[in-house]
Amino acid sequence: MNSSLLKGADYVLTGLRWLPRAGLRGFVAIPLLINTLLFGAGVWWSFDQFQHWDQMVQSWLPGWLSWLHWLLWPIFVLTVLVIVFYTFSVVANLIAAPFNSLLAERVEKLARSERSSRPDAGLSWKDLILSPLAELSKLLYFIGWAIPVLILSFIPVINVAAPVLWALFSAWMLALEYADYPLGNRGLSFRQQRQLLRQHWPLTLGFGGATLVLTLIPIVNFLAMPAAVIGATLMWVKEAPE
Repeated sequence: MNSSLLKGADYVLTGLRWLPRAGLRGFVAIPLLINTLLFGAGVWWSFDQFQHWDQMVQSWLPGWLSWLHWLLWPIFVLTVLVIVFYTFSVVANLIAAPFNSLLAERVEKLARSERSSRPDAGLSWKDLILSPLAELSKLLYFIGWAIPVLILSFIPVINVAAPVLWALFSAWMLALEYADYPLGNRGLSFRQQRQLLRQHWPLTLGFGGATLVLTLIPIVNFLAMPAAVIGATLMWVKEAPE
């Protein structure tokens, strides 16, 4: 196995180990708390509305079909879980974008304090305000590539390789997502970031693959985003110091 793949994966684990560090906890806890409160409020509202809707359905159903009422709740709960699973990371990235930029800047300062005296450019308020817009542009880029992969998944013979294609696609996108914070802080455009990641593709896929695994583990996936931001920052400070 390419050593760069393992090296890239190890940066994600290093990011997890850095989470409790003093000076970083606020950047991790605040966006997680905001996102959890928003989703908690959304789930509570959904259950409240569903109870009213369920009561109306019961009043409409004839007595001999009343048993259908008991099928609605499992379907509703499953729907809520699927929506939360697939939208949590998207919404979390939008909400946490300014915090992630600050987190990456803080991690880079800590990492460079022992390596060099390179001056820090620092983030402006304009950068922080526009960071959610940058997230939307990345989302459009991801969707643009997801559509061809989805089409290939339905083509006979080729679709046998669909799980591998989706895994590689997800690893690349996650690596690109979290590299944007440290590299964007340095002024690299999205196109320049993609060029840099392609030059270090084994490292990139190792990092993205490990991040993907974290996002699939219940409970741990709540920590995947800040750990990936920290890991990506440490990785590019060492692998692309200038």
